[in-house]
Amino acid sequence: MAQLVGVSWSNFREERWTTDEKAIKDQLAKLGATYVAADAAASPEKQLADIDGLISKGAKVLMILAQDKDAIAPALAKAKARGIPVIAYDRLFESPEVFYISFDNKEVGRLQARAIYAVKPKGNYAMIKGASTDPNANLLREGQQEVLAEAIKKGDVKIVGEEYTDDWKPEAAQKNMEQILTKAGGKVDAVVSSNDGMAGGVVAALSARGLTGVPVSGQDGDHAALNRVALGTQTVSVWKDSRELGREAATVAVSLAKGQPVQGASVFNGGEKKVSMNSILLKPQPITKDKLDLVIKGGWISKDVACKGVDKATGPAACK
Repeated sequence: MAQLVGVSWSNFREERWTTDEKAIKDQLAKLGATYVAADAAASPEKQLADIDGLISKGAKVLMILAQDKDAIAPALAKAKARGIPVIAYDRLFESPEVFYISFDNKEVGRLQARAIYAVKPKGNYAMIKGASTDPNANLLREGQQEVLAEAIKKGDVKIVGEEYTDDWKPEAAQKNMEQILTKAGGKVDAVVSSNDGMAGGVVAALSARGLTGVPVSGQDGDHAALNRVALGTQTVSVWKDSRELGREAATVAVSLAKGQPVQGASVFNGGEKKVSMNSILLKPQPITKDKLDLVIKGGWISKDVACKGVDKATGPAACK
C-alpha cells in the first residue's frame, strides 16, 4: 500500500514554497508514495486544525513547515501519541523525536555577512532579521554575528538598527528599514537582510530615499532577487536549491513511514534549547554578480529573467 505523506505548509505567499512542493511531489511519486497537503495561510491555529485533518486522512508521516515553533506543540503531542513520525521542514522546532531537514542556516547567515563585509568593511550596518517566531531568524543572526564580531569590536562596523520582521513580510521589512533610516539620519552604509523577500522591501525603502549602491543581502534565490543581483541593487542572494531540499525530505519521509533508518543523517543540537535531533543539513551557495551563471546553468532561472533590464555592456558576465 502507498505511504501517505501529509504536508502542512505555513503559507504559500512566498515564491519558493511552490518549488519545494513540486520537488516533494515528484520524488514521492517516484518512490510510490502519495502526497496530501494543507496551507495554514500564516495562521498557527489553522495549522493545528490542518494537521488534525492530515492525521484523520491517514497520513503515515507528517512534514511540517511551522508557522510558529511553540504553537505547534499540541500537534506534535498528538502525532507522538499515534506513533506518526514528524519532520520539521526547513524551520526548526525542537523535539527529540522530530527529524529536522533544512539548509545550514547559521552558514547562510555567515555567507550573507561575508558578502556584505567584503564590499563594505567599514560603516553603519542595519540588520533586518526574520520573524521572531521562527528559530531560523536567530540561527541566521548568530552566523552573521560570527563574521562581523571582530569588526564591531574594533569599531569599524556600527550596528545602527536591528529589527525582527513580522512573518518575514517584505512590507514589514520596508517599514523597519524606513524607521532605521529615519533614526540614523539616512546614514546607513550596508544592510544585512535575512531573506530575499525582505531585501525587496529594504531596496524599496533605500530607493525612496535616493540611496543607491548600498549593499544588501538576502537568501532563497528568488527570481526578483537574482535580477536585483544582476542589476546591482542587491549584493548577494544565498541560494538554497529547494528542489534538492524537497527531494531529500520526500526520501526521508518515505524511510520514516516505513520505519527504516534515514541514510546520511547526523545529530543537530544547535537550536535555542540545544535539543539533540536527527537531521540532514544541506549546503547553501552564495550568488553574487560573478556567480550568476550557477543559477542560470543549473536551470533555476532563465537568462532572460535573471538579466531583465541589465545593460549588457556594464552588467555581469552571465548576462552578456
